[in-house]
Amino acid sequence: MSQTIYPIGIQNFEKIRKDGYLYIDKTAWVYQLANTGSYYFLSRPRRFGKSLLLSTIEAYLQGKKELFNGLAIEKLEKEWKAYPVLHLDLNARHYKDTDSLTSILNEYLERWEALYGNEKQGRGLEERFAYVIERAYKTTGQRVVILIDEYDKPMLQALHDDELQEQLRNMLKPFYGVLKTMDGYIKLAFLTGVTKFGKVSVFSDLNNLMDISMDNRYVEICGITEKEIHTYMEDSLHELAEAQGINNEETCRKLKERYDGYHFTEDSIGIYNPFSLLNTFAKKKFGDYWFETGTPSYLVELLKHTHYDLYEMANTETDADVLNSIDAASRNPIPVIYQSGYLTIKDYDAEFGIYKLGFPNLEVEEGFVKYLLPFYTNVSAAKTPFEIGQFVREIRTGNYDAFFKRLQSFFADTPYEVITGQKPERDTELHYQNVLFIVFKLVGLYTKVEYHTANGRIDLVLQTERYIYLMEFKLNGTAEEALQQINEKQYALPFYNDNRKLFKIGVNFSSETRNIERWIVE
Repeated sequence: MSQTIYPIGIQNFEKIRKDGYLYIDKTAWVYQLANTGSYYFLSRPRRFGKSLLLSTIEAYLQGKKELFNGLAIEKLEKEWKAYPVLHLDLNARHYKDTDSLTSILNEYLERWEALYGNEKQGRGLEERFAYVIERAYKTTGQRVVILIDEYDKPMLQALHDDELQEQLRNMLKPFYGVLKTMDGYIKLAFLTGVTKFGKVSVFSDLNNLMDISMDNRYVEICGITEKEIHTYMEDSLHELAEAQGINNEETCRKLKERYDGYHFTEDSIGIYNPFSLLNTFAKKKFGDYWFETGTPSYLVELLKHTHYDLYEMANTETDADVLNSIDAASRNPIPVIYQSGYLTIKDYDAEFGIYKLGFPNLEVEEGFVKYLLPFYTNVSAAKTPFEIGQFVREIRTGNYDAFFKRLQSFFADTPYEVITGQKPERDTELHYQNVLFIVFKLVGLYTKVEYHTANGRIDLVLQTERYIYLMEFKLNGTAEEALQQINEKQYALPFYNDNRKLFKIGVNFSSETRNIERWIVE
């Protein structure tokens, strides 16, 4: 058995190096960043190694040469100067009001003022910040390194409170603006976050930041590549395969299917989720590790608030301007969902500059869709796995009546306010389509599913070992019309030579009852 110690939840570079934890060498990129520019921003999903990256930069620019023995940067750096570092971490706080933000900024400022002078302690936050930067430079004779971890956490938590969002933005904008006004005193400034708020937000004044989130040169700076798995964790790979009773090839395939698939630029290599990968190797078991550590409640609220079409979300096309920035005045949830790591780049049309998005991997797809179900139906989170299991069993045994009765129960008792917004007819239709999308996405984890939606109708193909189901869903039509469409469009044609039993099913959904009204089978 290998003696690898996995740095799960450990974000301090010095601790990792001194205590013998596994470290995947990212220091060549750290050297490049520090020696080719001054102001950077990096957006990556949570638990992707952003905090460890900042800790590595901090140790490097504090001149802690001994921590880098055997790493790439050891051969690149010759001087090892020590710079003053101001490291602000906004992650570990709940920002319920402006006082919460004031408190944490004040906490860090007092710490820095104890080192460099507190003559401006009674002034505004941004004035104190500027003074600390100036004093740090004059005290040490070296320009200052400023590292801000999860710069966007306060605003992300206030995504659905426009007034609080505005107040937090008005506080952070001048505070971060100090980075520009104090340029002569700054060696390096690096901000990380999950999202990039743009236009009328805190970044509008920070036009000197180089955004490396979609920069090919830095695709591998966070996360783990397939090459790195084989370079640093080959023994772990063999041990996982042995524990699971499968061969190495199958183990690699399952790792790729569950945890790979993040693409932060077009045509780039896939990046594995580091948190999930390390947990899998440590526990020698495949699981939903990343999703279990944090639920995207703010995303679900955004989807519901904007009455967004989930089918569109999973098959969306957009451009770099949308992906790169969250306009605080916009109600488009796609940039937030993409930047949070629930969608990633799947394809790119260079001629028109259009990105096609989709779920990065099985862990995210399964976790996200399971999480959505209780928000769109009357099914509790605890009962979701049971209900999906029942659906799958009913489909596998050909019990379509039980399947549709269960589906009816998903729509029953759904509060009216969950469904309707400013356009009740459109929103009722969208709600029924969203529930079907969630159910069939989850069923599709166990059976083969093809699903299409357009203009108030859905066509669906479900395949199991013994059965093929062709379904057409109508809104405010009749089940007969839906069945007629299956026959007229010859949906069954590709399956005429198939030995499995074929069911053609027409289904009608009534917006009056907000439920499935009738189904007929041929």
